[in-house]
Amino acid sequence: MSAFSPRVFSGVQPTGNLHLGNYLGAIRKFVALQESQDCIYCVVDLHSITAQLVHEDLKGQIRSITAAFLAAGIDPERHIVFNQSRVCGHAELAWIFNCVARIGWMNRMTQFKDKAGKDRENASLGLLAYPSLMAADILLYRATHVPVGEDQKQHLELTRDIAAKFNNDFSDRIAAAGLGTDISMGEEVVSGYFPLTEPMIEGPATRIMSLKDGSKKMSKSDPSDLSRINLTDDAEQIARKIRKAKTDPDALPSEVAGLAGRAEADNLVGIYAALAERSKAEVLAEFGGRQFSEFKPVLAELAVEKLAPINAEMRRLTDDPGHIDAVLKDGGERAGAIAEKTMADVKEIVGFLQ
Repeated sequence: MSAFSPRVFSGVQPTGNLHLGNYLGAIRKFVALQESQDCIYCVVDLHSITAQLVHEDLKGQIRSITAAFLAAGIDPERHIVFNQSRVCGHAELAWIFNCVARIGWMNRMTQFKDKAGKDRENASLGLLAYPSLMAADILLYRATHVPVGEDQKQHLELTRDIAAKFNNDFSDRIAAAGLGTDISMGEEVVSGYFPLTEPMIEGPATRIMSLKDGSKKMSKSDPSDLSRINLTDDAEQIARKIRKAKTDPDALPSEVAGLAGRAEADNLVGIYAALAERSKAEVLAEFGGRQFSEFKPVLAELAVEKLAPINAEMRRLTDDPGHIDAVLKDGGERAGAIAEKTMADVKEIVGFLQ
């Protein structure tokens, strides 16, 4: 088998409204990547039940995330958009990876420690094992690249560890079945079935912080709606949230070094830079010396200009759930065809009777 064909995979959980941080840190990059890559974008609904089992309207949340994908500019005909639970291979491969991964690997995952807190014994097994499902999400399509934020980088490293152990343990069988690609593992070369997926962390605004606390990441789970700009917010709501965003009494500095120790100021400058697709240095060259009472209205105007069309298209799509469902059904069928081939190969490699 020749080298792995380049393919990008990424997913978003259907929990809460998508916000500005999701858009600038992920979805806008998804849109850009589809111009040069073969992309699969997934609404990872199986992941959504790891921390909260019962949801009031999970179907509505799945449709909302899909609407955001489409409204932002992802093309479901050129690429694949689907929801994870439609393709049984995700759960099937995750079980095999549960047997590949080591408990020690899972115990080291910082996100599990953060989410489980001190009550680890009462956390769901799914919360502990979900990095294994994430690995399955990626490797079911033998994706070579994943756009990730810094907070998911550790999970992608685990994905690489799982792929490496699978390839190493089954190298002879992979080669015998004619399913392998030569992969260097230190000084050794093994016949690998799964790629060692590479992260794609690039560009500005990989971390957008809370509008109420510049030391915390903007989050769907923050109890204060004023802490984030939702993609469903209208122009008035966007402007009000920026107007109320926490700042400090000092004027904007003229150089980036002047933002040190000023988390809220740094965040608002970063948001402007990302929306305008400029550097922080360029923004400060224009606005340095001005007070936030002058800067916030300009930022609000820019945010409305960039987000209002997405908001309007999301509303239009949400009013037509039949169209969204058709997109997900078509994507699920196309994703399922790829996944079915992978699972047939994996079962052959492991030795299951088919």
